[in-house]
Amino acid sequence: MTRAVLVVDDSPISRRLAIKQLPPALAVDVTQAGNGVEALAALRARPIDLVLLDLNMPVMDGYQFLEALAGTVLPVVIVLSGDIQPKARERVMALGAAGFVKKPIHAEGLAQLLGACGLS
Repeated sequence: MTRAVLVVDDSPISRRLAIKQLPPALAVDVTQAGNGVEALAALRARPIDLVLLDLNMPVMDGYQFLEALAGTVLPVVIVLSGDIQPKARERVMALGAAGFVKKPIHAEGLAQLLGACGLS
């Protein structure tokens, strides 16, 4: 089964690195967005199974993106961030994120989290 994945980060390099860390056995169809506004448009355009979401972006950051989805059925959202403060983790989890991965992303940790979310 092919999974629709949306990678949201203002850095094209970070998006490419995140995509490279997805498990090779996971069949994916990847869409990319540079900020939360573009990500919301992508979610309206097609069903998405997994969102890999950066927190710090211009226009609309990751927190605002999650807030905009409040009250809706969320795809699995995994936050990818260098901000490892406990309050950041608590806030995104309260907003509906399924997990939090510290940048730089390591394939093994991401694969374990995807498995725990039923996406392996």
